[in-house]
Amino acid sequence: MGFDLQPALQKRKADNLYRSRRTLEGPQQPEVVIDGKPVLAFCSNDYLGLANHPEVIRSFQNAANQYGVGGGASHLVNGHSRAHQQLEEELAAFTGRPRALLFSTGYMANLGVISALLGKGDAVFEDRLNHASLLDGGLLSGAKFQRFLHCDPASLEQKLARTEAPRKLVVADGVFSMDGNIAPLKDYAAVAQKHDAWLMVDDAHGFGTVGHGGRGVADLFDLGMRELPVLMGTLGKAFGTSGAFVAGSEELIETLIQFARTYIYTTSIPPGVAEATRTSLKILEQDEWRREHLQSLIQRFRLGCEQLGLELMASSTPIQPIVMGEADKALSFSRKLEERGILVTAIRPPTVPKGSSRLRVTLSASHTEEQIDRLLAALEEITREDKA
Repeated sequence: MGFDLQPALQKRKADNLYRSRRTLEGPQQPEVVIDGKPVLAFCSNDYLGLANHPEVIRSFQNAANQYGVGGGASHLVNGHSRAHQQLEEELAAFTGRPRALLFSTGYMANLGVISALLGKGDAVFEDRLNHASLLDGGLLSGAKFQRFLHCDPASLEQKLARTEAPRKLVVADGVFSMDGNIAPLKDYAAVAQKHDAWLMVDDAHGFGTVGHGGRGVADLFDLGMRELPVLMGTLGKAFGTSGAFVAGSEELIETLIQFARTYIYTTSIPPGVAEATRTSLKILEQDEWRREHLQSLIQRFRLGCEQLGLELMASSTPIQPIVMGEADKALSFSRKLEERGILVTAIRPPTVPKGSSRLRVTLSASHTEEQIDRLLAALEEITREDKA
C-alpha cells in the first residue's frame, strides 16, 4: 500500500533521463575536483570568475565577523541588516531603478513577484522556453496562463489581442538558460505597451555578461522602467554569490514587500553574502576586461565547433549549447569527455524539448584559451570516433 515510487524512477533510467548529483571538493573554478577526480569544468554559471575571487571572499569573512553567519529572521522582523539595505541601494543604482528588493533565490523571486502582481481573472503570457521558475510562478498565480511561441512577438501580439483581463503580465527570460539566445525584448516591450500590459524580465544570465558595465539586457536594449517595469536578476551566476533581486518603481517594491509571500515568509540571506555581493558588484562593473576576454573565448569556441561540423545554437553569450538530438547521444558525449578529464553536462528532457538534448557548454572569464583548445581537441577526437 502507499506510494510505489520505483516504476517512475526505473522508467527515467531506461529513458536516459535519470539525474545524479556530483560532489564538488573545493571552490568554483575551471580546474576542479569532482567525486575525487580532477577535471576541467565547462558547466558553471560563474561567468566572470567571481565566485572564488579573493576580494569577494575577504568581504564575506569580514562580514561574518561583524554580523555572524545567519540572517536570523525574515526581512520584516529583524533580519534586514545594514548590509542588505546597502546592497539593495547599490543594485537599484546599478539597474537605474528607484529601488531593488532582495530575495533568497531567483526561483523564490519569480514565484513571489508573479503571484503578488496577478490573481484570478488576470492573465500571464510566457515565452514557451521560459525558465521553470517563471512558468511555475505563472501557474501558481491563479491568473489565466498562456504561452506564446519562443522569441515570437507576433505570437505574443495574437494572445494579448484576445484577452480582456484587467491585469496583463508578459514574462520572459532575458538570456535563455538552455539555448543562450537573447529575447527580442524591444519588440516584447512595444507589444506589451500597445496592449496595456506590463513586461517582466528574468535577467539571471544577462547581468554581468551583456550591456554596458554588465548591466544586462535592459541596458543592451535601452529599456527604461516604463518599457520594462519588472526587472529580476540573480546573484549566483555572474555576481558569484547567492540570492536574487527585483528592481523597479517605489510602488512595485512596496507592493512586493506587502504581498510577495516568498519574500515575507522566509529568512533573509546571510549578511555576509550581501557584503560579498557588494564587492562583486564593484568588480563586475569595473573589470571590463572580464567581458572582453569572455567574448574572445566565445568566438574562439564557436569558430572551433564550426570547423568540426558541430551544431551550435545561435548564442553570443557564455551559454554555448552543442545540439546532440537524442538523450543517449548527449550522455555518451558527456561521458567520453569526462573520460578525458573534461566535465560538460548533458541536458535532456524535461529541461529541454524532446529531440533537442545537448551538451551545455558554459564559458567563464576564468577560462584560458588553452583550456578552450583542450575542449575542442577532445570534441574533435570523440566526433571522429562517433563517425567511425
